[in-house]
Amino acid sequence: MKTKGRRNKRLRYIRLFAALIAVPLICYTIYYIADVFFNGAFVDWFTHRFVYEQTVYEGETAYVERQIAWNVLKPFLAKVFLLAAAFFALSLAFVSYFSQKRKAEKLLLDTSRKIHQYMHSELEAEEIFPSEYAQVSTQIVQIKADMQQKERRLKEEAQKKNDLITYLAHDLKTPLTSVLGYLNLLEEAPDMPAAQREKYVHTALGKAERLDSLIEEFFEITRYNLQNMVLEKENLDVSYMMIQMTEEFYPVLSSGHNTVRLELPQEFFVYADSQKLARVFNNLLKNAIAYSYPDTEIVVRGEQQGEQAVISFENHGKTIPKQKLDLIFEKFFRMDEARKSNTGGAGLGLAIAKEIVELHGGSISAESKQEKTVFRVTLPEKPSN
Repeated sequence: MKTKGRRNKRLRYIRLFAALIAVPLICYTIYYIADVFFNGAFVDWFTHRFVYEQTVYEGETAYVERQIAWNVLKPFLAKVFLLAAAFFALSLAFVSYFSQKRKAEKLLLDTSRKIHQYMHSELEAEEIFPSEYAQVSTQIVQIKADMQQKERRLKEEAQKKNDLITYLAHDLKTPLTSVLGYLNLLEEAPDMPAAQREKYVHTALGKAERLDSLIEEFFEITRYNLQNMVLEKENLDVSYMMIQMTEEFYPVLSSGHNTVRLELPQEFFVYADSQKLARVFNNLLKNAIAYSYPDTEIVVRGEQQGEQAVISFENHGKTIPKQKLDLIFEKFFRMDEARKSNTGGAGLGLAIAKEIVELHGGSISAESKQEKTVFRVTLPEKPSN
């Protein structure tokens, strides 16, 4: 290090000595060129343009007197001054522009380096950004906090998804084992009494249906992606859609001795994607049936509120606690912690419904009290301009 320092010091002295010799030489050269080569030419040019001669008589003596033609020289000097001023201004602007550009590039590079250091370290913003970066540091702190929150949310969601797949994989074994067991019994005892055979077949069929439902939940989890969803909106009659949907749910309703009452205007239109909205209503109606008490009525109402349509699904069942009601539209949230075989789903139905409704420019909400739960969907009746 010392050797390198001495070498640098020696180089500085050499450069200084060279400058002391070069500057006088350059100055003398400029003086020599101006005095020898340009002096006569300049004098001749100046005399020709700005000097006039006149003969002056003093007695019998006559001589030639030279005078500067100020009426010609003054306009010329004014033009030269204006040109010099313009040149000076342009030079100043040019130097200022490139100086500011260089300063901005340096500032940008320095800011970028500080941002990169902050984003990839555990240091506090005050340790990296000086006081003059206060505004930038405030925004970067917020961005980093948002990114960390989003990353935590994605990790939690992935963990929930993995846990749910593990639960469903475990749940698949139970109905499958039962189906295989009953089928083996039926195969091993061909002379089984008809009543017992019917009971075993009925039980095996129920387990197989549960197995099919669980497999469908697996598909629901793997294909859940609404990021690139494209809506094909049209004027849609909600009343007609709900009549058709209620008929499709008749077997499920009958198993719990539930009924659906529709309180909708005869012509009740919304501007929406028919297939996507059918999925929303299907999920809400399925949810209402799954959590209804037996022998109770599910009411579907519809009304117009200004330029919006409000559709509500009301069922009678166990009151949903406030802490669960706040999470009911979260992905992979399951209402029943015990994962009951009849109601435990993948926890995507309501999350999907919420995203589809919001893509339509609407909203969805839920309230539950005194053993009555109501889901409300608000949608625009007309296309937005």
